[in-house]
Amino acid sequence: MNRFYRTGLTWILLAAAATAAAQAYPNRTVRIVVPIAAGGSTDVFARTLAAHFFEVWGQGVIVDNRPGAGGMIGSELVAKSPPDGYNLLMAYTSHVTNPALWTRLPYDTLRDFAPVTMVAQVPSVLIVHPSLPVKSVAELIHFARRRPHELDYGSSGVGTASHLAAVLFAQRAGLFITHVPYKGGVPAMYELLGGQISVMFGGLATTFPNIRNGRTRALAISSVRRATVLPEVPTMAEAGLPGYEAIGWFALFAPAHTPGTVIHKINSETVAMFTQREIRERFVAQGAEFSTSTPAELDDRVRKEIAKWGTVIRGAGITPMKN
Repeated sequence: MNRFYRTGLTWILLAAAATAAAQAYPNRTVRIVVPIAAGGSTDVFARTLAAHFFEVWGQGVIVDNRPGAGGMIGSELVAKSPPDGYNLLMAYTSHVTNPALWTRLPYDTLRDFAPVTMVAQVPSVLIVHPSLPVKSVAELIHFARRRPHELDYGSSGVGTASHLAAVLFAQRAGLFITHVPYKGGVPAMYELLGGQISVMFGGLATTFPNIRNGRTRALAISSVRRATVLPEVPTMAEAGLPGYEAIGWFALFAPAHTPGTVIHKINSETVAMFTQREIRERFVAQGAEFSTSTPAELDDRVRKEIAKWGTVIRGAGITPMKN
């Protein structure tokens, strides 16, 4: 048999097999691994997707919470699963910050995952305690420069989105402010409300009620566009720090080498989910902006943010966590 004929036939058979796999997918239970404990936005988004997939596919879709090690336990589970689309990862921002925060990862963030789609983005809000005599980002910067090392900010932990948003802010503004890490965003918020700390970056869902009731003061939003629920709050760029962006995000990944046809099917169904108004409202209630993408767009974002946050983390001398 002619070599070129054999090669062409091989590709035809492979394409046919991939098409058949996509048409048959899924024919058994799909698992969405959430690499943090139940509760919180990541879990809510994963369960919303699972319910939608079950409705359109008629197959069981379960959410499996595998918390620990900054999201690495759940991520490793998916990275080492068969590449057939039956094990998916609902990753969050730690997916792109872990390479700089940890001395060693049990997987390769770029090689071991196949991007599927972005799901949502959650901007942070820069808030201060009302007793702090500042009403704008410019005033906060001026205040902090006059009192180097005296101003403190809280976060939900070392290397978390709230911590890195503040580090980026300090780097861009040339400030020296003290980091006070807490075990989660809620404890940090309580301390801010009590006046034990002065400043923090918090997610929209947790900051919004306290902004509206006047218990905190919002100075800026961390995204490049204003938030729908806080249209009066300027972006960091509008407030005087052009190019600043620190967005928490959530995205679906599959193991590397998952057939493209299967990835396309999952991507298409995720995009279709957001045509439902009640689904969009559920995400907005979490302080999120639903945001889908192509696999290529997600891959490009992951690569850019690994580079960006690696520079921020190294520049701040944040001590890597030990495995």
